[in-house]
Amino acid sequence: MESRRPMDGLACGLMLVLCLIWAMQQIVLKATATDFAPMFQIAVRSAVAGVLLGFFMAWRGERLAGILGLWRPGLLAGTLYALEFVLVGESLRHTSAGHVVVLLYTAPIFAALGLHWKLPDERLAAVQWLGVALAFGGVALAFLWRDDGAQAAGDAMLWGDLLALLGGAAWGATTVVVRVTRMAALPASQTLMYQLVVGAAWLLAVSFLLGQTDVRMTPTVWASLAFQTVFVAFFSYLTWFWLLRKYLASRLGVFSFLTPLFGVVLGAWLLDEPLGAGFLGGTLLVVSGVVLLSGYGWYRQWRGRRI
Repeated sequence: MESRRPMDGLACGLMLVLCLIWAMQQIVLKATATDFAPMFQIAVRSAVAGVLLGFFMAWRGERLAGILGLWRPGLLAGTLYALEFVLVGESLRHTSAGHVVVLLYTAPIFAALGLHWKLPDERLAAVQWLGVALAFGGVALAFLWRDDGAQAAGDAMLWGDLLALLGGAAWGATTVVVRVTRMAALPASQTLMYQLVVGAAWLLAVSFLLGQTDVRMTPTVWASLAFQTVFVAFFSYLTWFWLLRKYLASRLGVFSFLTPLFGVVLGAWLLDEPLGAGFLGGTLLVVSGVVLLSGYGWYRQWRGRRI
């Protein structure tokens, strides 16, 4: 299996762009939820992005012969992708976009735990376990310290928060599947194709099953769909899977701390979402945990150069 390398300038720059895109996707989905159900919007964007990706692969002359032999891990990864966004789509109907983005981006924690168990070069050190503890402490604080706004929203918001956290676990599990199976050797485009095709099929089926297929097309909805399709489902995921093939997954996760920070700020600015003390405290603990977990490799590399 191809060895992964530490982060460099290119990976850092790409991760900054991805974090901003991923933070905005929750804001955009929440802003258009009354006209276009989030789950159905994610299903449509995945299907359209799959078509775009097919044209992209044809333009590059990529062949699909090898991809058919990996249908088992591909089906599993695509199903986990769909599960993640079923949970995200439902969570956005009950809680704020800021809460969703913070709890969803516990994914690096779940991914690191799975990779620690499966891959020798992703073993966690003692300080990284402290990061895991801090992150889950932050989640517990966000759940247990319910501010006035959260208490007024009642059990619905708590349910939405739980769904978002489970979505983060599903995303982390997807990363583990991509890294520990033969999918790790696939080009990023073929890995993404599995996610989009299988995910779109599941998401469309669940959307119809739950009756979440009503759409009222407005200029804002068109803009949202374009952003979700081109920048989120096509560009950002293609780039993410390319990065997973080239760099250590735990090192990539160090930049994921920016996504919840961007999401909280953008949610408060664009959607007027309240920022309670309990939620902000939990966010800071989650961010600190992710930084400790994912930044440890950088620290060791820097320390090794100084010795």
